Amino acid sequence: MARPLKNLWFQDPKTKPVMINETVVRVRAALLILVPIFLSYTLYSAVFESHWIVDGNTIHDAYDEDFDGHMIYTAQMIRKTYDYTLQSFVLLYILFDMLAGLFVKTSYLSPTIWIATLLTRKQQPLWKPHAPKKLAWLMGATFITICLIFFNPDTFAYWVNSITNSHLLPTDRNYIPFYIPITLMFLCFGFMWLEMALGFCMGCWIHAQLVKIGIFKEECVACNDIFSKEAQELREKSKSKS
Repeated sequence: MARPLKNLWFQDPKTKPVMINETVVRVRAALLILVPIFLSYTLYSAVFESHWIVDGNTIHDAYDEDFDGHMIYTAQMIRKTYDYTLQSFVLLYILFDMLAGLFVKTSYLSPTIWIATLLTRKQQPLWKPHAPKKLAWLMGATFITICLIFFNPDTFAYWVNSITNSHLLPTDRNYIPFYIPITLMFLCFGFMWLEMALGFCMGCWIHAQLVKIGIFKEECVACNDIFSKEAQELREKSKSKS
């Protein structure tokens, strides 16, 4: 039987602790995993491909050799210019979507949550606490923000320098090493795949470790170990209550 949509992915948004449907979370991760796949080509082109365009019609033999005996040719070369407007808008949307999922009211503004809820409305729900998921999405929002700065270093530098009334960041070069966004892209892809395929939430696991050392107080038994006996029992209870 299809579930009503008024509660979106919440079991009951008015009760504490707030519980969300893990099935919807996994489908949403499957939708969002398209973003790192899309950005992978952009990063590959910006970092590893040649930044120069050679006009083959202007290549001429210089009738000279270098010190290693190689023939020298002259050519007209044009330096590539990159426009990351589309990538920036995609990242801004995903940043909004990640932040929207942090709160009950703003979750209703997220298109991906609505789509994932519609796609899973006839499936058996699996209820898990909302709080540990927030840490995962905050991690994702942080990764996205760093990538946004990488694609728009001058804009961010002008903004920081105007606020601090200084020249804290350079405006003529990219001050973020290329390996940082590449590493974050692979981390995002890996974390989303774990959530989508195995139901393992890295942010939830980190949340569980922070509970153990006393930083967080709200424990999520199902987040401690996705293969633990307690997690299996919680799944069975959630099925019987739905």
